[in-house]
Amino acid sequence: MLRWTITFIIIALIAGVLGFSGIAGASAGIARILFFLFIVLVVLSLIKGGFKKS
Repeated sequence: MLRWTITFIIIALIAGVLGFSGIAGASAGIARILFFLFIVLVVLSLIKGGFKKS
C-alpha cells in the first residue's frame, strides 16, 4: 500500500514538472487516499495484534 502511495506521489511530481496539472492533481489525490488507507490499516493491525497477545 505504501509503495503505491509513493508511486502516485512520484507520478504527481513528474506530471507537475512537465505541466500536466490535471494528471498531477489526480495522482496527488489518489496518493492522499492511499496514504490514509495505509495509516488506518496499520492502526487496525496494531490494535488486532495487541488484543491477540493478551
